[in-house]
Amino acid sequence: MPSNKSVSDAPIVQLTNCRILRSHQLQREDLWVREGKILNPEKLFFDEKGSADIQLDCKDSIIAPGFIDVQINGGFGVDFSLATDDFKSGIDLVSQKILSHGVTSFCPTLVTSPPSVYHQVLPQISIRNGGAHGAGILGAHLEGPFISKEKKGAHPEHCLRTFEAGAFQDLLATYGSLDCVRIVTLAPEMKRSSEVIRELTKRGICVSLGHSVANLSQAEEAVQHGATFITHLFNAMLPFHHRDPGIVGLLTSDKIPAGRRVFYGMISDGIHTNPAALRIAHRAHPKGLVLVTDAIAGMGLAPGRHTLGQQVVEIDGLNTYIAGTKTLSGSVATMDTCVRHFQEATGCSVETALEAASLHPAQLLGIEHKKGTLNYDSDADFLMLNDGLYVQATYIAGEEVWRQDALGM
Repeated sequence: MPSNKSVSDAPIVQLTNCRILRSHQLQREDLWVREGKILNPEKLFFDEKGSADIQLDCKDSIIAPGFIDVQINGGFGVDFSLATDDFKSGIDLVSQKILSHGVTSFCPTLVTSPPSVYHQVLPQISIRNGGAHGAGILGAHLEGPFISKEKKGAHPEHCLRTFEAGAFQDLLATYGSLDCVRIVTLAPEMKRSSEVIRELTKRGICVSLGHSVANLSQAEEAVQHGATFITHLFNAMLPFHHRDPGIVGLLTSDKIPAGRRVFYGMISDGIHTNPAALRIAHRAHPKGLVLVTDAIAGMGLAPGRHTLGQQVVEIDGLNTYIAGTKTLSGSVATMDTCVRHFQEATGCSVETALEAASLHPAQLLGIEHKKGTLNYDSDADFLMLNDGLYVQATYIAGEEVWRQDALGM
């Protein structure tokens, strides 16, 4: 009879006494892990005649896929839009600290900046797997500078750009390189944006619509050219109007190409969107909702003055404003807080709240075969949570990378 050794020498871990989020349901099953992947126990028993080397009692915890944050500008004093000599150690610090929020993968986000910043920062961002050193990096999210002056929000006006004759070449010259870029947020009403959207999509880069005064037909045209995401719905776009619902109208548009889903980011921090707006969006298009933090350097720090790229921002409680104004500028919310607020505000199921921070962002980026689920053969990036959806432990590739100490429980 073959033993485990015939397939792999790696230890098999069995997590017992847990409820696993699988196929949109919390199921009372064990989770089996080996070599950083989730195992199919049937294959293990019947094909390999294998058994567990290590058993972990989860004490009735929820086991959910790790959270994926596709819009995070920094945190803990680190600003991804500032070109500093120690940028790499800054990104390492953030990736390590967000493990306690349940984030196992993220897209470091740069707000509108001068070309020199992109040229210095982007070569220092490398796509990498997560581990004990911190959450995995899926690639950069470049929010701007090709956005609307009217809806610039916290983005510095003097750095905004438009597409000139060689539109895609303009974009390349501005960013310097697209090697590590995963998402680009732009305003679709800009002249020549269609060709840019097509070129980015062709390269496997997700195009997001945001900081825009686009009407619905301009937004629909952008989706027909390949755009698949909306940056922080309701924020920095035309408000919903019944005769022209603008970008918001994409949630129920009948002009989305067959087989395509439009996703939309929501900053569910209780500040950026009224709970009623969160409920409207969720009820209109539940399968497209992606929770994002839009966190800035001040996340995890005391109130006061901090930066967001070229701007000075002021943190007052959970509010962050451009200093001296009432213009909101990112958030200081953590991903686990956003998940809890979303569940509370919408009354949705625990499964739905967890999938908005895991499955949906993975689907948006086309990585749902590896991340965002606990399906067999997917990456063993998962969280242990209590019934209040507080993170108790974070695992990447099957290894525990963070645990809530007994005192903090």
